[in-house]
Amino acid sequence: MTSHPTDRDFLDPLLDGSYKGYPRTQAARPRSAVGDAGWNLLAGDLPLPLAVLRREALAHNLAWMQTRVDAWGVSFAPHGKTTMSPQLFRRQLEAGAWGLTFATVTQLAVGVAAGARRTLIANQVLSDEDLGGIQQLLRAHPGLRIVFLVDSLAQLALIDDWAARHPGSLPFEVMVEIGIDGARTGCRTHAQAVALAAAVKASAALRLVGIECYEGQGATGDSGHDRAYTDALMDRIDAVAREAVANDWFEAEEVLVSAGGSAIYDIVSARLAPVLGRPVRGVLRSGCYITHDHGTYQRYQRAVDARLGCAAGESLRAALEVWATVQSVPEPGLAIVAMGKRDVSFDLSMPVPIARAARGAVATAPVPPGWTVSGLNDQHAYLRWEAGEEALAPVVGERIGFGISHPCTTFDKWHWMPVVENDYRVSDAVVMHF
Repeated sequence: MTSHPTDRDFLDPLLDGSYKGYPRTQAARPRSAVGDAGWNLLAGDLPLPLAVLRREALAHNLAWMQTRVDAWGVSFAPHGKTTMSPQLFRRQLEAGAWGLTFATVTQLAVGVAAGARRTLIANQVLSDEDLGGIQQLLRAHPGLRIVFLVDSLAQLALIDDWAARHPGSLPFEVMVEIGIDGARTGCRTHAQAVALAAAVKASAALRLVGIECYEGQGATGDSGHDRAYTDALMDRIDAVAREAVANDWFEAEEVLVSAGGSAIYDIVSARLAPVLGRPVRGVLRSGCYITHDHGTYQRYQRAVDARLGCAAGESLRAALEVWATVQSVPEPGLAIVAMGKRDVSFDLSMPVPIARAARGAVATAPVPPGWTVSGLNDQHAYLRWEAGEEALAPVVGERIGFGISHPCTTFDKWHWMPVVENDYRVSDAVVMHF
């Protein structure tokens, strides 16, 4: 990120051969001019490996998800950590997002530079640097709203101590987080959450504006289990919120009730508008929807589609692909592809071969169903196929397109990505700030 994140260069940097995936034989050009270069991925105009975004799928996902959230009567603050792309943040806001969510103050500063003015940090903030950074952003951007999470009296004490050392600071807006045993952050019991809410009310450094949880860690893809699990968690949210209302602990015109990963977002959205006797704004925070994937979220989405009655292809579509070259076929049943852990996600499952293009071809063909990636090194993928598929085996120089599982950990491996049409003609580009 530049030292002045509102400068033009932040949103429209000059791209050149120092960026992985940018052609070294081409002149440098601004990000906004990449679509005018006439490049096509399949024509060999760009070096591989390369992660690309399919424009039509991206636009479809933005519109489809916003339409769903609007129909459910829920506000949308998609999680920016998925992409960390100012261009994609702007598209989300232009599509109708109420705000944006982040995991850190550093990430949030990128979203503010991209135009976000309602922001959530779905995480605990407690260091002097981060608290000071929030104050700096609030003073630099009138009308900016930043809400973060608290889950312990120990965290509250650190914030109070910081505020005592910085008189005149603006009060921090916070939500109490409700957590799950064995999972990540959040109050484990009702008593803990209520005691914390009361302590926030008593603190001059903070204002309690809502209650929050993250349901994604307990999702399984089984609708019966996921409904029961989500209902139990949201019952706890409701109970704390009701007690806070009864004691007049909330200090905002409307109470924020927030949740949301990208696995069971439909189920949790139905519980984001509890009746509390005062205005409530439910805020969903799903992030991976913007590109979807060919792995983990595709599996979860099948259950969502069944619950919503969506036909195949009607809901979210995979928009993120990584293309790479077959560099060696050293033994029967094994090809080595020039793509590795530095290029593609592998934290939830291996990349999925989805398309192939012979050297010199400008059209893709499907891959045999038996193709799989069995492992990754830093720069190499092990592509294998089943016995009997030798006639369709990959050859040296061929290009293979891969779907991914979990977009977050593919985006963070790139500083820019071309946006392509269905024929892989490059029509735009985005940049990332991790």
